Amino acid sequence: MELRDALRTTGAVREFTDEPVPDEVLARVLDTARFAPSGGNRQGWQVVVVQDAGTRRALRDLYLGGWYEYLAIMMAGLTPWAPVTDREAEGRAMANAPDLAAQGGGPRAGFAEQLDEVPVLLALFADLRVVAAVDRDHDRYTFAGGASVYPFAWNLLLAAREEGLAGVITTMPIRREAEVKDLLGAPDYLALAAVIALGHPVHQPQRLRRVAVAEFAHVDRLDGRPFEA
Repeated sequence: MELRDALRTTGAVREFTDEPVPDEVLARVLDTARFAPSGGNRQGWQVVVVQDAGTRRALRDLYLGGWYEYLAIMMAGLTPWAPVTDREAEGRAMANAPDLAAQGGGPRAGFAEQLDEVPVLLALFADLRVVAAVDRDHDRYTFAGGASVYPFAWNLLLAAREEGLAGVITTMPIRREAEVKDLLGAPDYLALAAVIALGHPVHQPQRLRRVAVAEFAHVDRLDGRPFEA
């Protein structure tokens, strides 16, 4: 597959067949993904390949709490946990999460409830000792350190695509980071960056929808004219 096509058709996939992913295939995916860029080429990531059935179920259970909170906030018309948001409205919405949990997710049940059955589960950690978070001391939400970790996560999805696989990067378990770290034996200096699910897709995305370049690129200033060829 041409790189252009891969970039335009690699979407978030949450439905997988029962076909297992051999260790040698996953090893090739990881071997390719490791060439992702990172600050100072320090490669500050660690990966746990979660295979034990009991550990998978425990990770799923930790995932579900945040997932039902996410649904409750979204159903209230808010962006879940946006750094700039109406915190009071968010809190009121989250109070409905137990009802959603009691319904097992309702009509949106699926991926989260069956997370432990996904063919490949990877927990991605960032090593806080080597991540250059240049906005660490700002008085706003910080995210610069992710530039040294999330390219690796994206490389995983692209490398998986070459193997006929697909997947999704999910950050939901970060809501229960301390418990996830305890479950997976992660030391204090590691931060949970994502859980990545991979497998053979039921449906391979072929055409993704995105806004046009002119809607997010501007000349000289954010209020400048839209950038167009």
